[in-house]
Formats: sequence, structure tokens, C-alpha cells
Amino acid sequence: MKKAFGEAALGLQHVLAMYAGAILVPLIVGAALGLTSEQLTYLVSIDILLCGVATLLQVFNSRFFGIGLPVVLGCTFTAVGPMIAIGGEYGISAIYGSILVSGLFVIVVSGFFGSLVRFFPPVVTGSVVTIIGITLIPVAINNMGGGQGAEDFGSLSNIALAFGTLGFIIFLYKFSRGFMRAVAILVGLIAGTVAAGFMGKVDFTPIAEASYFHMVEPFYFGMPTFEWSAILTMILVALVSLVESTGVYFALSDITKKEIKEKDLAKGYRSEGLAIFLGGIFNAFPYTAYSQNVGLIQMSGVKSRKIIFIAALMLIVLGFVPKIGAMTTIIPTPVLGGAMIAMFGMVIAQGIKMLSGVISQSQENSMIVACSVGIGLGVTVVPELFALLPAGVQILTSNGIVAGSLTAIGLNVVFNMLPSRKRKREAQAVQSNQAVTPH
Repeated sequence: MKKAFGEAALGLQHVLAMYAGAILVPLIVGAALGLTSEQLTYLVSIDILLCGVATLLQVFNSRFFGIGLPVVLGCTFTAVGPMIAIGGEYGISAIYGSILVSGLFVIVVSGFFGSLVRFFPPVVTGSVVTIIGITLIPVAINNMGGGQGAEDFGSLSNIALAFGTLGFIIFLYKFSRGFMRAVAILVGLIAGTVAAGFMGKVDFTPIAEASYFHMVEPFYFGMPTFEWSAILTMILVALVSLVESTGVYFALSDITKKEIKEKDLAKGYRSEGLAIFLGGIFNAFPYTAYSQNVGLIQMSGVKSRKIIFIAALMLIVLGFVPKIGAMTTIIPTPVLGGAMIAMFGMVIAQGIKMLSGVISQSQENSMIVACSVGIGLGVTVVPELFALLPAGVQILTSNGIVAGSLTAIGLNVVFNMLPSRKRKREAQAVQSNQAVTPH
């Protein structure tokens, strides 16, 4: 009994460590698309449920699916900006059409994605992660003021709530260690909501109206529609997420002392593709491996897949209870904005950390980072730059994350891949000449 309680407590730790990241994505996207409180409750609940399902797919180690490592999957922040852009241009149905196709794409390429990883070295992935954080900051700033278009935007109470939440999160980071630091953003959201409650800024109606149990519905938001530009965008997001997951796989391989081979990676990628596809069917999100849970495994020293299995079951149970999902929807927008500054700021810091080792390697890498981050930020600030291009192309060019990512990938090919191919051909030519030259 004592052992079971201990395992449940460890599983709950993993749920809490990833919970803030998991709920922020549906809250941000749902608010941007103008969903009702009932729809937002469903979106949060189904997302949590599918986080559990996606995690189970990875923990199991079958012939075709699952990398067999203690991996926790959650919705990726990489998809937030593109999903908002797609929803604004084509509607929510196009979001899920593009997610469905991107999931199928990942399943198809999972067997040979290892050979595609060379297109995503640290200079590319670091640039992409940095761009993601930078381009999402305006969303956080708008929320700190109360949300774009709010009647009380920028009011003293909104600013106080936002900075109070951010200050509390910083306080926890400064004076706490271990698990408490890992859940600092979640605790900050709770504390900020409690403070807002005393200020009369919390509406408990969504919790009162939410049921205690619901069944999941395929295509809850309607049948998906398919737009080629939206599909290409989401495929790019999926590929970047796979690169992020690859880093998590190798980190866990090192921690657990379990060697992973190419076939194991293929099964891991295939599981993510299936999780993304299920997200499209049940109107959730693209999924990726969460690095915050890797830190928790390293910190606790508990490397058992059983603990992650328990955490996945907890997420699934939570996903069937709309009451719990509704609790997250009452978080006031300024509180959300304060926490988002910390969350997105950490994303930027992670990107800078990834780039710190590669910028000094060559001037070419510096140019890749400079142009990709510059384009990503510039397009975010001035999206009308490409307003005269065809609408189908604009979905790729008017989104900072996508434009910056494509710039990084293209420049990496130009600077770091084409010259090496040329040198390889020259070396082969020299070897061929030496082989035929008589001695």
C-alpha cells in the first residue's frame, strides 16, 4: 500500500510538472479564436486526455509504436502561432485538417526521419525555438493588459495582477528548489487566480455549468477542411517538434542507460505521428516530448516507465472530467499573461542556450541566426509586409515562426550543406583520378 501511494505521488508530480504547459496552449489558442467557455472547457479537457493517450503510446514498446522510455508528451508551443494564424485565415476546421495530414505525414516519414535530421542541426532548431519565444511575447503582453480589445485594457488592476503573478513566479524560482521550482508557473497561476478572486475578477460560472463527466467527440468543432498552405505549415511544425523530441529521447537514453537504435527512434516518431493524428480527429493539438519531465526524472532519480504510465492514466482520468478542465478556463487574462511572460521567456532562454555553442563556430552560423531571427521578429511586428502576395502564400510568410523557420532551414542548406557536398564531390573526383592514374 505504501509503495502504491509512493508511485501515485511520483506520477502526480509528473502531471503537475507538465500541467501548466499543457493547459496554456488550449487557453491561448481558444481565446484567440473566440471560443465560448463551454468550447474552451472541452478543448482543455480533450487536450489533457490526449496528453495521457500520447504518453501511453510512447511508454509502451510494441513492434510498431513506442520508444519504451519514460517519455511524457504534451502539446507543443511550436504550433501555437501557426494554429492562430490558420484559424484566423481559414477557420478552426482548417486547423484540424492540417493537423490530421501532418500526423499522417509523420507516420509515413518516421522510418527514415533520422536521415532528415541533418536539415535541423542546433543552429536551425535553436533559431526556431528562439523565434517561437520571441514571436509569442506580444500575445503575452496583450494578455497582461487584459486581452486585446478589452474595455479595461491596461487598467491598474490588470497590470497589478499580471506583474504580481510574474513576481510570485520569480520569487518561487529564487527561493525554491527541485519539484517546487518545476511547478512554479502552475503555482503562480493558482496564486494569481486566488488574488483575482478577492478583487472580484473571477467568474465561476464555467465551473458551475460544467458536467462531472463527458464522452469525447470526434470532430467536435465540425468536419475538417484542407488548405495546402495550412498543411505545409503544420508539417513544418511537426518536423521541428520531432527534432525537439529527438533531443529528449537521447537525454532519457543517457539517464536510463538504455541504448536507443534507429528502429527505436522510428517507433518513437511513429507514436508521435499517431498522437498528432488523434489530435486532429478529437480536436486537440500536435504533441511532442516534454523536456520539463526529463528534468524531474533526473532530479528524483526515479527512471521507471511505470511512474510515467501512472501519470498518463491520471491525465486520461482528468480529461474525462470537464469540471477540472473548466477550472483552468476561469484564470483571468492578466494572470495568464503574467505567467506567459515567464513561460515564453524560458523558451527564448532555451533557444539562446542551444545557439550559444554554434554561433562561435563560424560566421555562417551567425548569419543564419541573424537573418532567421530578424525575419521571424520582423514579420511578427509588421505582418502586412506580404499583404500583396496571394492569400495561400501569406499563411506561410505572414507568420513569424514559419517565415523565420524556413529562413533558418534554407540558409543552413546554403551555408553548411551545399559547400560540404561540393567538397565531397571534389574529393571523390580526386580519388577517382588517383585510381586510374598509372604508377
